[in-house]
Amino acid sequence: MTNDRSWKQTLTEYIREGEPDQATKSEAWQIAIGLQQVDRLETSDYLLSTAREHIEGRIDIHQAQCRIASYYEAEAQRKAVEDGTAEADIVSSRITELLCEKAFQFSPATLQTIHRRLFEGVFDHAGQFRMYNISKKEWVLDGASVIYASWESISDTLDYDFRMEKNFSYEGLALQAAIHHLAAFTSGIWQIHPFAEGNTRATAVFVIKYMKSLGLNVGNEAFMDHSWYFRNALVRANYNDLQQGVHATTEYLEHFLENLLLGTAHPLKNRSLHLHYAELSENANPQSATSKVLKCQFGTLDCSLEELALLHAIIEDPNATQKALQEKTGLALRTIKRMMASLQEKGYIRRVGGKRYGYWECLVADHLQ
Repeated sequence: MTNDRSWKQTLTEYIREGEPDQATKSEAWQIAIGLQQVDRLETSDYLLSTAREHIEGRIDIHQAQCRIASYYEAEAQRKAVEDGTAEADIVSSRITELLCEKAFQFSPATLQTIHRRLFEGVFDHAGQFRMYNISKKEWVLDGASVIYASWESISDTLDYDFRMEKNFSYEGLALQAAIHHLAAFTSGIWQIHPFAEGNTRATAVFVIKYMKSLGLNVGNEAFMDHSWYFRNALVRANYNDLQQGVHATTEYLEHFLENLLLGTAHPLKNRSLHLHYAELSENANPQSATSKVLKCQFGTLDCSLEELALLHAIIEDPNATQKALQEKTGLALRTIKRMMASLQEKGYIRRVGGKRYGYWECLVADHLQ
């Protein structure tokens, strides 16, 4: 898998020192690779080398996509397909192609087309609206889910949101006010969640192209470095729990868009979006469940919040299967597999006994009390 720092440095060189066309393509690749973080996917070193050839003009984007497809047809790359690396590479190349295209029409059909072009051959339902209702556990909501649109109302709701946006006038609007409005529109179409999977990446590509069509200067660093924050900000923009005093807010999404469009430097820290972050910052009870969810961001363990949630799930049920751990944490199964391998490498967990009758042991349980 691609080293996070190396691919960013490599592609940034073309922006600083390359020709204008190279800078444009490099920015598109940076956004495309960064966006894979919304589903916690990582690209490969092979993708980076292919991207460099495309940026330098030695191959076009279609040749780049053919190389990537051929690479993953080999049986030797089967594990990469299972881990999601193939998906990350394939979708990154397609995002790059779309971002380099100037053509754009503001319509629900365009959003649907973007989803189809990104995920054709990756998901069976590429470009198709879902036919069932969904919920997704979110660590940022302490395991709760956003309430998404009913599948029966997807078309009508999208049509309404797009019609309202098309009739809205940005004339005379200060840029800050425009960003506030764009945040509300973006969070609204994301909440509809028209597709079974791939909604955040499709929404991001659509909104980037829409903002460019409005003449806005869209930077690349926010999506390159903070795509996971972008998704969590969308979650917080669509979640209410009045009993706990939690209200939907586009504040976090506006911070992201201000960094993206204005070059501001809001700190985009995922932990600050957690429902109980304020309580922890104000010396909440260190033995509370909330503190356990966030502790690794302030303690000594080298792990993400998602990994910490997984560790607690393993402590709670050492015999849990990966499928059961997926249900407990709300993480994708491929993410569970990747994170468990990482936690084993770090020496945080180990398998005791065989695959069928064994169990997981958390070796850092004392640090999580």
